[in-house]
Amino acid sequence: MIMLMILSLMMLVISNLFMMISFIISKKSLLDREKCSPFECGFDPKCLARIPFSLHFFLITMIFLIFDVEIALIFPLIPTFKMVNFLIWYKTSFFFIIMLLIGLYHEWNQNMLNWVN
Repeated sequence: MIMLMILSLMMLVISNLFMMISFIISKKSLLDREKCSPFECGFDPKCLARIPFSLHFFLITMIFLIFDVEIALIFPLIPTFKMVNFLIWYKTSFFFIIMLLIGLYHEWNQNMLNWVN
């Protein structure tokens, strides 16, 4: 019992010692100009607040959300491959992949993937 208490006390002292050493060694510059300035979607916060907003930020967000949801729907198809009928699994996965490709083609056709100011 005493040995266990001594061991746990040693572990506590060693972990606290490592935390103090890492705190002393780490160099955090709180006066760094880049770290102190806010970053808002690529805009300089020190200039006018009413500058026109580029819709490409919004479009990139929407593209990400669409493809993210599609990928989240495709992931469960992988483990169910051996449990379901192959023809149904093939049709479902083919449908999702075709939807992704149609969405990618539409975005490419509308020049949403080209960054223009």
